[in-house]
Amino acid sequence: LYLNPAFTGTTELPRTVINYRNQWPQKGATYTTYSLSYDQLSKKMNTGFGIQMFHDKELNNIINTTSAAFSYSYHIKLNEQSFMTLGLQGGMVLKQFNSNSLIFPSEIDQLSGVISGTAPIVYSDEKKIYPDFAVGAVGQHNEIFWGASIHHLTQPNESILEGDQKGNLPMKVTIHGGARSRKLHHGLLSREFTLSPNIIYQQQGSFKQLNLGIYMIEKSFLFGGWYRNNIDIRPDAVIALIGFAREKFQF
Repeated sequence: LYLNPAFTGTTELPRTVINYRNQWPQKGATYTTYSLSYDQLSKKMNTGFGIQMFHDKELNNIINTTSAAFSYSYHIKLNEQSFMTLGLQGGMVLKQFNSNSLIFPSEIDQLSGVISGTAPIVYSDEKKIYPDFAVGAVGQHNEIFWGASIHHLTQPNESILEGDQKGNLPMKVTIHGGARSRKLHHGLLSREFTLSPNIIYQQQGSFKQLNLGIYMIEKSFLFGGWYRNNIDIRPDAVIALIGFAREKFQF
């Protein structure tokens, strides 16, 4: 649901997903994220319903973001091998800023190094509450799937500075695709496995990112990896993926 609201209700059974991220913990509480989502399919109405709750802490708790959003999708069967899903998402975001943890150069005495004085910036408030919306589409034909989504449609203003005209959150555009193919090992121990290559491209303002990945499911064992690049000469990250999968559970 975080990637694309059109994924709402795209599994036969109800789905619950829990995510936790702790990035660069050796540098303190830099980026900590918690996410919980639930979605399910209504076969009679060809629709999906979902909810996602999200909490994120940045830069040693200077910025805290909490959001809750509802998702709706409509599923269209094009033929026996193809279908398409259209999704909408809407919710509220609470963004809080702990400005007491910030020290500006003008607050520091240049001779003694003593921190004194007041911040040179006038705050209108230390929190922002605003609605946020997203749309998306997902399609599949046989083993190939693709999709696109646009988040922050209204480009909400996140600035807490009085008179600031540069605090609008840019739209985030996501394009993704991939495939899941079932193949057979040959030889004495012939058995089926699933192979899935994937690609994700995201752009928000001047920021661009490309993700390339592939994973394989062998019986209940799952492994693979991703390569992430911020459209630069150097890779941003190489990501390992390992886990196990059952009919109704994947870790």
